[in-house]
Amino acid sequence: MVIALEHRLRRCRNVRTLGVRTNFVDYSDDEIRAIRQAPKIYYPSVFYADLFDAIGKPLFPSYHTYKCVQDKIKQTALFYLLDIPHPFTRVFYGKRRLEKIVRVFTFPLIAKIPRGSALGRGVFLVQNEEELAAYLRLSPVAYIQEYLALDRDIRVVVIGDRVVHAYWRLAAQGEYRSNVAAGGTISLEKVPEKVLTLALHTARACGWDDVGIDICAHQGRFLVLEANMKYGKEGFRRAGIDYFKMMEEMIDNGAI
Repeated sequence: MVIALEHRLRRCRNVRTLGVRTNFVDYSDDEIRAIRQAPKIYYPSVFYADLFDAIGKPLFPSYHTYKCVQDKIKQTALFYLLDIPHPFTRVFYGKRRLEKIVRVFTFPLIAKIPRGSALGRGVFLVQNEEELAAYLRLSPVAYIQEYLALDRDIRVVVIGDRVVHAYWRLAAQGEYRSNVAAGGTISLEKVPEKVLTLALHTARACGWDDVGIDICAHQGRFLVLEANMKYGKEGFRRAGIDYFKMMEEMIDNGAI
């Protein structure tokens, strides 16, 4: 029986899920003993990932995966550092952000809340300076990306050291986001092998071992849009994949 804190594996028969307690002393003596003796902690949470890493406790997902959860700024910096193809993106700080942005970008552009947003929320298609000013009032840090006229992208899920699932996400008519939560639909049409290779390379290079990587095709190139460490399971359901059974087997065979 392995030990997990977050509830991601709550339906796995071979996992004991303890929950995340903000005070470690709130765990029972038995739970504390189980945490201390566990050879690895699964889904430790952002808070405990730092602490377990500090004492050398092996984790799944990796410490590096947790460091980039819902942090688009760090992800983009990693993509540029590792020469991973990525849409033209800049981060702006300070009171003169609008002036700086319009010198670098043309409208329309994509503006995102850089930290803490997911499921397509916090993403804005900005058409003019008035809309840009409204976005800047929402976020002290401006995360600005070139607008790519896309009607679909690809979600590739990497767990451990392999691709476990990949599928297309099709944007709803008139919608610039392909997220299922934003009305996008899932297509199980075959995903190009080059996309799977790019996703696996990205996950390995960044040190991520449980991640949904979003990739698009643009002007003959595949670009990594972003990484989602809190990806949904609808794509698995549509493909008839039992996510929890898959994770049970990966734990049993030592893949994660």
